[in-house]
Amino acid sequence: MTSGKKILLLGGIALAVLGMTYGLWYAVFAEHQALDGIGASLSGAFSAAANRDAAASEKSLLQYREAKYAYDRQVDVHGHWIGLGMLLMVLAIGFDRVALSEKSKGFLATALFLGALLFPLGVLMQTASHGALPKAVAIGGSALVMISLAGITLGFALNQAPADE
Repeated sequence: MTSGKKILLLGGIALAVLGMTYGLWYAVFAEHQALDGIGASLSGAFSAAANRDAAASEKSLLQYREAKYAYDRQVDVHGHWIGLGMLLMVLAIGFDRVALSEKSKGFLATALFLGALLFPLGVLMQTASHGALPKAVAIGGSALVMISLAGITLGFALNQAPADE
């Protein structure tokens, strides 16, 4: 098995396990508290609005927005790590058909794995900070994924080129 194929297969398995482990941890230890916070903030907003307390309603809606933002990203991280892991494993199956040098395929496989790891990690970091670093990690990871997939697609396309007659 080539090094690029190993990177994709083992990296895909590692990402899927990471995503499932994170999802399990989140479901057991954090999701119910997050959902309680989302529900409580919405209830507070509606109650304050019914009492014509615009300031309290606005404060509760802000709490809802922040809690929902964090919840959505937590769930996205779990799903993206698993989905990207599956993509890496599927690509590993046909990676021998990529018509590029072994060095290029190894580089693309490594970049794809790193991007698939960093993109969801950057999204997860955004739940703690809305600063530039988490956004840069997520954007850099997604860029690595897109560029690597474009290179792999090119390699597949080169393999499909018709032979000269």
